[in-house]
Amino acid sequence: MTDTKTNTDIAALPFEEALKQLEAIVARLERGDVPLEESIDIYTRGEALKARCDALLKQAEARIEKITLGADGKPAGTAPLDVDR
Repeated sequence: MTDTKTNTDIAALPFEEALKQLEAIVARLERGDVPLEESIDIYTRGEALKARCDALLKQAEARIEKITLGADGKPAGTAPLDVDR
């Protein structure tokens, strides 16, 4: 599998599938029974999957808004969610 094929494949994955594949890779690497060359290949795919998950989470976070309340305590509109990390 070429890097271009891998990146195209990963770029089309929804969050849940990317996370599922990432978790499977982590489990395989943690078992320690994967040959070195294959470990390198799946680790590289894992990095790409992690980047995909991070990007999708940031996109979702950007769409989340918080409801602002007026002086009377009633909803007055929305504002971007301010997430401190």
